[in-house]
Order: sequence, then C-alpha cells, then structure tokens
Amino acid sequence: MAFTLDPELAAVLQALAEQSGPTPPPARDDWRTLRARGTASMRWLASLLPAYPSGFPLVKADSHKVRSADGAEILVRWYEKADSAPGSAVVYAHGGGMIAGSVDLYDSVVAGYVQTTGVPFLSVDYRLAPDAATGTGPVEDVFAALAWLGGQAAELRVDPRRIAVMGDSAGGGLAAGTAILARERGVPLARQALLYPMLDDRTLTPDPRLSPYVAWTWDDNWTGWHALLGTAFGTDAVPPEAAPARVATLAGLAPAYVEVGELDIFRAEAVTYAQRLAEADVSTELHVHSGAIHEYDRLAPASRLARRAVEDRRRVISAL
Repeated sequence: MAFTLDPELAAVLQALAEQSGPTPPPARDDWRTLRARGTASMRWLASLLPAYPSGFPLVKADSHKVRSADGAEILVRWYEKADSAPGSAVVYAHGGGMIAGSVDLYDSVVAGYVQTTGVPFLSVDYRLAPDAATGTGPVEDVFAALAWLGGQAAELRVDPRRIAVMGDSAGGGLAAGTAILARERGVPLARQALLYPMLDDRTLTPDPRLSPYVAWTWDDNWTGWHALLGTAFGTDAVPPEAAPARVATLAGLAPAYVEVGELDIFRAEAVTYAQRLAEADVSTELHVHSGAIHEYDRLAPASRLARRAVEDRRRVISAL
C-alpha cells in the first residue's frame, strides 16, 4: 500500500527541510538530547500560535499546586474564559514522549481550546521521566490533578460529573492511564479524549512503509518508554496504568474520542485501543486522518486537515 502525505503538510515539511537541512537522529536511549530537541521543537510549534496571554484576551489563568500520590507537589494551571460558567471542565496532559514538555509550552494550545469552547481547562505539569519520575509517577500526577479538580468543583463552578481528561501524544497515553485509575478508584469521568496517544511500550519495530514520514521514530519511542519504565521495560511487570495498551479489560472506562494520523507510528496502537474500547461497550469515536503525521495539527495549524480535526475536538469538548 502506498501512502501519500497531505499536500499542505508536505509543503511545511519541505520548507523546514530547506531551512535547517538534515539533522542526525539522537542515539537510542539518549533522552537528554531527545528532550533538548523536543523542547526546542515545542517552543517553535508554540510560536505558530497566538502568544498567550496577549493572543487570548478572554482567557485568564491561575496556577496552583497539587500533591501527587508520593507526596510530590505538582504545578497545575487553571484556564477560564471570562464570563463563562459552563459547568464542565477538562484536565489536560501535554505531549513530549514522557521526557519533555511543560504547561508553559502548552499555554497557547490550552488557551485556544478554552477561548473557542468556553470550557475551562486544568493543565498538568506532570513530572518527566527519567530524572523526575518513572513508572506510574506521571500518570499519578495527572490523576492527582483530576482529584484536586473534583475537590474544588464547587469553588470553580464545575459539575464533578462533567469533567473529562484529554492529552496529546505522551499526554494522550497519560489521559488513557488516568481514565483507568479513575475507573479503579471510583472517580467519575465524563470522557477521555486521546490525541495520537502513546499507549504501548511494545511499539518498537520499524514499518518500512511509514519510515519516510515519521516524526517520532521507533528509536525515539524506545528512548521515551525506557526512560519511563526503567528495568520493567519490555517485561510483564509494566503497569497498565503507565502503558494503557496492556490493561486487561477496558469495560467500564469513560467514553472515548480517539484521533491519530495514518502516517504515525501510534496508528496501530490507537486503532486497536479504540476497537477494544468499542468491543467492551465503551462509547468510542475514532478518527484516522489520511496523509497525517504525528503532531500534524501543530505543524500546520492553518491547514484544512488541522482545522477539521480541531473542530471535531471542540465539538467533543463543548458537548461535555
């Protein structure tokens, strides 16, 4: 089967290649270099959006601290649109391959959702692997934010039955893991929105049909998962909350929205997860975007493909 890159994405990637030239990939397990490159990339992607706060005049943000399961203090940032009282809310986990990213680098992404939907967001500065947290540490951080929001629901004018969890890439995996924890701990969750999620630590074998297109490679995936899982990596000791594709049953999980590009190494695991959710009678909406690579929406935010995907996300958020 021959794949074709979306022409608007192709134009952006061609322009980037002409500007920067070829860059050798970081060595497998070199998480420091991968983090540095990821941070630089996310900073550049953020520059493609209006700057926060000036570009989002209706959105205000307040930072708070929550305590995770092991006692660590985690920064969370609450974004709310002026004069809105929707009753629903979203807990958001940023991307970064488990080893990079921050709330600050996602200010404009999150503020954009809040300004266009009126639904407030709580963005989580979960600890990064491997130096700050490993194993279930990051997913416990996101769950702690969910629990904190539930506890503050009355003060923040939120209905605790109308809270969703959402994330992209690594954050999508953490959102899925948080949904599993919420089921196990009896915490209500209205929805899980998983954007090209990082779900399965066993996605390590290159697919030659996808190789020309991938932005996050199989070696990158090895590095990110090994950083998170350490000695458990590749064994049956991997906790399913950390790698949700390993969970035994998906019955009873929150309704799901799952989205992935067909030229993303996460395509198969995202589709399989969505299929398992549906087979477990969990209401599931799945989108596989033709011609789309990893983070396609952030690389070309003005493209028709990105605008269509973001409109679907806004629809799901607004319906909470």
